[in-house]
Amino acid sequence: MEIEFYELGKFDEENLKFAVISAVYQGKWIYVRENQRNSWEIPGGHREIGESIEETARRELFEETGAKKFNLKPVCEYSIYNFSMNNSNEKSYGRLFFSEVEEIGDLPISEISEIKLFDGLPENLTYPELNSLMYKKTLHLK
Repeated sequence: MEIEFYELGKFDEENLKFAVISAVYQGKWIYVRENQRNSWEIPGGHREIGESIEETARRELFEETGAKKFNLKPVCEYSIYNFSMNNSNEKSYGRLFFSEVEEIGDLPISEISEIKLFDGLPENLTYPELNSLMYKKTLHLK
């Protein structure tokens, strides 16, 4: 897996296909577990047709954590090259956000089966390199 980080605005928004949100609630980091996995990851996902990348981040944070009231701050853009993750020979581009969540409701029905709050980076990560680098990019914002 190859990961690169870039300053905000490096790419036209239409090229950003993913939004990932490093989020904090009650002073702890929010991580999610998908139904088919036993590992943890930062909330995020694919951009839908017609959405801005910020709308994607807002939707994904709600869908994957139940966050109802939160702020959202863009941090940086990134690229990932990994054939097994994106099923192509090209880089995928996205934007990393940071959020302080003020209120969480029920977890919507989705691919996420559980959220959990951590003091730091969990040991059992779905994409260890990616999640730990994104954690480090937002650690100073907490």
